[in-house]
Amino acid sequence: MPGQPGTTAENPEWRIFRGDGEKRSTEIPDAPPWRRFRSHDETAEADATPTTSKPPYVIGDDAVDVINAALHLRRPLLVTGHPGVGKTSLADAIAHELDLGEVLRWPVNSRSTLQGALYHYDAIGRLQECGPPTAGGGETAPGIGRYVRLGALGTALVATDRPRVLLVDELDKGDIDLPNDLLTVFEEGRFEIPELSRLPESQSQVDVFTSDQGQQVTVRRGFVHCTQFPVVVITSNGERDFPPAFRRRCLPLHLEDPRRERLREIIATHLGAEALSDVDDLIDVFLKERDLKELATDQLLNAVFLRRGGARLAPEGLLRTVLHQLNPGG
Repeated sequence: MPGQPGTTAENPEWRIFRGDGEKRSTEIPDAPPWRRFRSHDETAEADATPTTSKPPYVIGDDAVDVINAALHLRRPLLVTGHPGVGKTSLADAIAHELDLGEVLRWPVNSRSTLQGALYHYDAIGRLQECGPPTAGGGETAPGIGRYVRLGALGTALVATDRPRVLLVDELDKGDIDLPNDLLTVFEEGRFEIPELSRLPESQSQVDVFTSDQGQQVTVRRGFVHCTQFPVVVITSNGERDFPPAFRRRCLPLHLEDPRRERLREIIATHLGAEALSDVDDLIDVFLKERDLKELATDQLLNAVFLRRGGARLAPEGLLRTVLHQLNPGG
């Protein structure tokens, strides 16, 4: 409606695409903070001069206590909650506040295996580069370590002075036996690379690549074992139950859907306190719709960001698209 705050009539430039077939050189506005990406040079510069603070992770005191219990007990966190409630970003928040470096990420799917998360041996690549045997029976290929790369879990178990943060994202999407496969690794904090452990004594130390770009570590006698158990954050959307033996070794943390005041905190954290001046009606609609269907908090953030950019958000139009149901079959 003309004259109302945030309508397209007041800010016609919001429509950078107009569907009129006319070519125009239009400046693309800045992306939302959560959809901005850095170039390789920017990433390297940020790693060289890390910031000491970032927007806080909005979470209740009870949840903070559970996280601290997991840190003290060196036990994995099993984090559940609806999509978009902040399960994945919890790992980033822990890594930042404790200055534990970049999060190691293992996104689980139906094809994920424990060995794939521990290491990968490129036997075909080695065979292709090996060439025919020499007269003495030796090989012409470089050392075997060039063809071994540790996965996210394997890198997390490398011996270090300070633990790394490992995110095992959506474990419930994996094979039904995958949680049980993890039990031994979580209990022993080590694993074997058979391709290296059967090498002769003269090759007992092999440098292999990690999942950190360009980094190598030395593996001795084919075994990788941690000196500091990693901070493990396992997320689950509750699609299926895990075996009791696995759950016993984890500390459960359920993240509830945020209510009004926490939603306002989240909006201020991501978009600034000034964004709170015109969000009450959007929060009202969001909470009403969330009672009827599954929604994620970032959908509300999207709506607030669009309004601040000049979009007209009417319940019967664009807002309905932004707040679309996440589980159409539900």
